[in-house]
Amino acid sequence: MAMANYYLFEPVACTPASGWEKGQFENQVGNVREWLFTPLARFASFAELNVWLAIRCTELAQRKHPTEASQCIAECFAREQPHLRVISANFDGYVEQMLRVSGTCLVRVDRNRYSVPAEWAGKAVSVRCSATEVRIVAAGQVIAEHLRRFGRDQLICDPWHYLPVLEKKPGALRNGAPFVEWDLPASIKHVRERLHKQPRGDRAFVEFLLLNDRVNARTG
Repeated sequence: MAMANYYLFEPVACTPASGWEKGQFENQVGNVREWLFTPLARFASFAELNVWLAIRCTELAQRKHPTEASQCIAECFAREQPHLRVISANFDGYVEQMLRVSGTCLVRVDRNRYSVPAEWAGKAVSVRCSATEVRIVAAGQVIAEHLRRFGRDQLICDPWHYLPVLEKKPGALRNGAPFVEWDLPASIKHVRERLHKQPRGDRAFVEFLLLNDRVNARTG
C-alpha cells in the first residue's frame, strides 16, 4: 500500500497461484530471466552484479522496439522519458519483522546473527532487511546497522554494542567473541597497549572506551 500510494496506482488483487490473471507480468518476468539470467550468472558481490546488469541492459536497449519497429528500445525510451513522472524521493524497500533480542544482544535473520546495543537485550525490536543491509529500529530510531550477510551461521557483531557488558566484565575484552578481531583506530590501539601494561589495565581501558562513546554520542 505504501508503494501504491507513493507511485499513485491502484492495486488490484489477483487470485493466488493463478498466473493467467496476470499473464503480461508473468511473461515479462520470464523474458527478463531468459535475457539476463540464462545461463545463471554468479558474482562475488552486488556491486559486481550491478555493473554487469548495467552493461547487459545497455546491450538489450539496442534491440528493436516490439511495437515501433523503426526504432530501438533506447530511442523509444529517450522519447518517452521527459514525460515520465519525476521521482521526488527514494522508495525505501525492505522486509520488516518484529523480533526479540536475545540475552546475548543478538537477533537472528536468515540463519545469521546480528548484534544489537546491550540495553535492548530481551526487548522487541523491528528488523528491516534490504538487499544490502540490516537495520534494527526501536523507539522510533535506528539503533543498529549492519551490512547484510548471506550464507548461514555467521556472527556479525559491532563491539561497541557490548560496552555496558564490559563495564561489568572487563575481562571479556581479551577473549569475548565480539572483541577478538576488533579493528580499532590506531590511536585507540596505542592507548590499549599502554593501559594493558598497568595494573587493572582492562578496567582502565573499558573506562576509556565508555568515555569515548559518551563523547561521540554528544557530538553526533
